[in-house]
Amino acid sequence: MAKGNSDLGEQALSKAVEMGLSTQLDSADTLEAEIHTDPVALMQGEVESADIQGRGLVIKDDLRTEELKVKTDGIAIDPLKAAFGNIELTRPTNAAVAAKLTEADIERACNSDYIQRKLQKLEVKLGDRPVQIKLQQVQVSLPGEGRVAIATDVVQLDSGEQQHVAFSAAPAVDTQGYQLMLNDVQMEPTNSSEPLTQSLLAAASDLLDLRQFSLSGTSFKVERLDVQKEHMTLQAKAHLKTFPGS
Repeated sequence: MAKGNSDLGEQALSKAVEMGLSTQLDSADTLEAEIHTDPVALMQGEVESADIQGRGLVIKDDLRTEELKVKTDGIAIDPLKAAFGNIELTRPTNAAVAAKLTEADIERACNSDYIQRKLQKLEVKLGDRPVQIKLQQVQVSLPGEGRVAIATDVVQLDSGEQQHVAFSAAPAVDTQGYQLMLNDVQMEPTNSSEPLTQSLLAAASDLLDLRQFSLSGTSFKVERLDVQKEHMTLQAKAHLKTFPGS
C-alpha cells in the first residue's frame, strides 16, 4: 500500500489499484501503488499520475518479472466509480514502463505451457523438405556482453532423430518496438546441426513478437533493451485504454 500519504482519497485509490492489479497476478513478492492527486481534482475525475512498483510479479503461472516499475501520465477517471474502488479510464493514457528479468525468469518463460504449446509440432524446413519438430527443455543463460545463450534438444517427429541445438546471439528490438530479434548468431561447439538451428530461428520468429504478452486494453512499444550478465532490463512506453485490473 502507498506509504507516507496523508490524503484519504489518494490512499483509497492506491489501495484500489493494488487490489485490481493483484487480481491479474498469480503471485507477487511486493506490490505498491501510489496515486497522486488532490481532492478538488479527484472530484472532477482528474489524477496527476500513478506510480506502481512490484517485485517477483508472476502472470499466467510462468511469466515472471524480477522488478517492474510503471509511471503514468495524467489520468482521467470516473470519480463515482472510483469511490467504489473501480478505476475506469474515461480517456486513454500513456505510461513509462521499466522491467527487469533474470535469466531464470527468461528460462521459465521459454518452458512455460504457453510457449511450449507453440513449440509442439513446430514446422521447419530442412533442405527443401518440411519437417515437424518438438523442443525439449530449453536452457537460457545471460553470459554478459549483451548476449543470450540458448540450448535445447530437438526431436524430429517423423524419424525420432534427436539433435542438440546450442547457440548464442545478441538480442535487439526492431524499430517498431514490437519484434525481438536475435542478431549475430554464433553456434556453440556442442551444436550438432547448424541447418536445423537456422531453420528453427526462422520458424520461431512469431514467438519473438512481444505484443503477445500485452495485457488486455494495453499496448506497448519497447524503446530500449539492455542485456547484462544474469539479467535483462527493458524500457517501454505503454498506451492504456483500460486500467490494468479494472
